[in-house]
Amino acid sequence: MNDIPRKLIVPKNVTDALRTVKYPGSDEDVVSMDMVQEIRIAGQRVNFSLVFQKSDDPNIESLVLECEKAIKTFVGEQVEIEDNIAVKYIHNMERPVLPGVKNIVAVASGKGGVGKSTVAVNLAVALAKSGARVGLIDADIFGPSIPKMFGSEDSRPAGVKIDGRDMIVPLEKYGVKFLSIGFFVDSDSAVIWRGPMASNALKQLIMDANWGELDYMLIDLPPGTSDIHLTLVQTLPVTGAVIVTTPQDVALADVVRGASMFRSKSIDVPVLGLVENMAWFTPAELPDNKYYIFGKDGGKMLAEKLGLKLLGQIPIVQSIREGGDQGVPIAANADSVNGMAFADVAKSVMHQVHLRNIERAPTKKVKITRK
Repeated sequence: MNDIPRKLIVPKNVTDALRTVKYPGSDEDVVSMDMVQEIRIAGQRVNFSLVFQKSDDPNIESLVLECEKAIKTFVGEQVEIEDNIAVKYIHNMERPVLPGVKNIVAVASGKGGVGKSTVAVNLAVALAKSGARVGLIDADIFGPSIPKMFGSEDSRPAGVKIDGRDMIVPLEKYGVKFLSIGFFVDSDSAVIWRGPMASNALKQLIMDANWGELDYMLIDLPPGTSDIHLTLVQTLPVTGAVIVTTPQDVALADVVRGASMFRSKSIDVPVLGLVENMAWFTPAELPDNKYYIFGKDGGKMLAEKLGLKLLGQIPIVQSIREGGDQGVPIAANADSVNGMAFADVAKSVMHQVHLRNIERAPTKKVKITRK
């Protein structure tokens, strides 16, 4: 009997089981309410903290027992969980910012001009075409381009009052809900804001919008590293980052710095992989020809060097540029060569998110401490 192999337990097994435990009198589960924290697993022994707002909460004992039961039911009878749930108390416990969003994916680049926003928009559309519920936030506060790429430059989001609170209703096209600071500023004027103003604008797009239930929320970040990047990881628990580059050496050098920021100990956001944009040029009249204008396989080789997944290679094709300028993302045409290329990238991203969620505990928001 002792030779029976035991199932490997990962954090996702624990959180999936605990999502079945509802807080009494509420439709929300203890995971969505951010009550489950500090998950630790050692073989078949599972420990975690169950955090309550008040020490006199009448549901403490019953919820601990329900959590133990859920672990035994959905993870396995052999799991050592009894007396391993630590009860903690936090007054005014912080609620999750986007409780209806399953995965938050940052789309970043080390430098400008690599087609990051083009990749973000087409990735969002490709994910939506796969059947996922998708949102997209244009966090490039100083150079918003998503309104143009969706053909919505003249649109303005509506407002709605929810539970007495004024909320923004995101626009929706091609199955993607999206918002941009570009909807709220004059498109002919430069956005001249200090860092705190830009950060507050991003927080409003995140927290003051009615995003609803989403499988993926993509955040199109500014190039490089900035206050916006820090604001994002302090505001949201980012599931992972996708980094966009071109094959040329100057872009690849900046990728290393961008990946290092996300992987740093203080931020600790997993990098899901690299997208090599402008990988080669294919003329419309010579569809089988490839011309490596910026070098060949630079992104692929860098991904291997950094131990990252190459999520896909996107060629330079006139129709991609035309689609962005005309507000019709190329990924909307899934039968085109480039539409299929973005569909493949979307599949790779979904797979990497799945693996990340199995292998790692949920990302925590970065907390800034001042001495």
